[in-house]
Amino acid sequence: MSAATGAFGAERAGQRIDEVLEQLTAAGDRNTSEAAEELVRVLMDFYGAGLARILDRLRAAPGRETGDTLDELLGDDLVSSLLVLHDLHPEDTGTRIGRALTAVRDPVEVVAFDESTGILRLRAAAAGGCGCTGAPAAPQSVENLLACFAPEVTTVEMESDSADREPALLQIQTRPPQGVATARPAPARTS
Repeated sequence: MSAATGAFGAERAGQRIDEVLEQLTAAGDRNTSEAAEELVRVLMDFYGAGLARILDRLRAAPGRETGDTLDELLGDDLVSSLLVLHDLHPEDTGTRIGRALTAVRDPVEVVAFDESTGILRLRAAAAGGCGCTGAPAAPQSVENLLACFAPEVTTVEMESDSADREPALLQIQTRPPQGVATARPAPARTS
């Protein structure tokens, strides 16, 4: 715990939670009190799961490079969302967007990200060397992936790239039937 967070320790946090819940109960609105208690339970489960995952990754890390362990932690959606939530994530927005997009089933490439509006424009990436693209990823599924890694992205727009790209030239050559000799040009004579 850092010095800044150490002043507000676990004991003080527990006392404050109890005080707030008692105030809600005293207000007489049972539904509000129950909703607040459920909110506290959900938050505790969320943080508990994130911390458990961090510990699991660290336990599995002995003998490995610290950078590898950190990369695994940053690639974990739950851990990443906790770090982003508290503005502790060490990666910038562009890097986190890239990390999230590696999990997209159909490859996509970033066209642009507007930080002021939160709009991320994507295009289906070319698959293989044939010039064709896979089916575009659904914007909602991409938004769901980005929610943990880059909540700054509020909207995903998929661009159609068929107008932007020229179709790939596919060259097909016929093969002579087997057993038929092909004529080869005679070597050039030098005098």
